[in-house]
Amino acid sequence: MPKEETGGPNPAEPARNSSADDTGARSVRRRRGAALEAALLQAAWDELLAVGYHQLTFEAVAARASTSRTVLYRRWPHRRDLVLAALRHQTPPLPPPAPDTGALRTDVLALLGRLTLRMTQIAPVLDALADERARNSDLAHYLQDRTQQAGRAAMATVIDRAAQRGELDQASVPARVAALPFTLVVGEILLTHRPPSQAAITEVVDQVFLPLIAHYRRCPG
Repeated sequence: MPKEETGGPNPAEPARNSSADDTGARSVRRRRGAALEAALLQAAWDELLAVGYHQLTFEAVAARASTSRTVLYRRWPHRRDLVLAALRHQTPPLPPPAPDTGALRTDVLALLGRLTLRMTQIAPVLDALADERARNSDLAHYLQDRTQQAGRAAMATVIDRAAQRGELDQASVPARVAALPFTLVVGEILLTHRPPSQAAITEVVDQVFLPLIAHYRRCPG
């Protein structure tokens, strides 16, 4: 099992003298606070895409960010902490507003399309972290919870608009049913490490979600 990289010197990395570290630290002196952290996390993300999780080192990330390893270690003492932070930085919740196409079906299809596009963008990292997710519950829970939270919020907006149009009785739709399209698509992505096809997404909406909505419209409570 690959050894987790932690703060301090890493024997697997080439030695780096203090003057080089000092030069790197001076090169980022003008970047502070959120700007500095964003630059560090972008460098970590780029390195993760380039070499994968197990080959990622603080040395290489620091070089990409033109800084010192000490700057990284102060914020993220372990490699897993740095990678998780980079994921959080790169995978914000789906941007508002929720789709408003004028109909429930096309709203949900548009929303799921937005989700799969975003997950496709981070697919290389999901593949690189496949083994690590199995060992690191923080990573696994983050990937699932983050997308589910965003999905539930967006679906709530879609359901509310559909209710206003008279397409459903909002009070009769259980919360799990309302979130079901996102749950199914995210689950498939995390299990297969690739986004579902458009045909699969349409099946989720037409063969699972909408029939359930029709059922609860006929049988409130």
